[in-house]
Amino acid sequence: MTAQKVFGIAGWKNSGKTGLAVRIVTELTARGYRVSTIKHAHHDFDIDKVGADSWRHRQAGAH
Repeated sequence: MTAQKVFGIAGWKNSGKTGLAVRIVTELTARGYRVSTIKHAHHDFDIDKVGADSWRHRQAGAH
C-alpha cells in the first residue's frame, strides 16, 4: 500500500483557494489519482448546492 499524501491550502477570503483546489483535483484525477477534499466551515452548508465550493470540488473529481 502506498502512503497517502496530505497537504492544505489556506488563504484570505476570495484569494483563489477554491480555484487552486479545483485545478489540483482536476490534474491529479486526470493522472489517475484518487483525490479527496475536506472543507472546514464555521457554519452549516449544503454540500450539493450548485456553485458552492464543496460542489466545485466534487465536479473536479474529488470524493
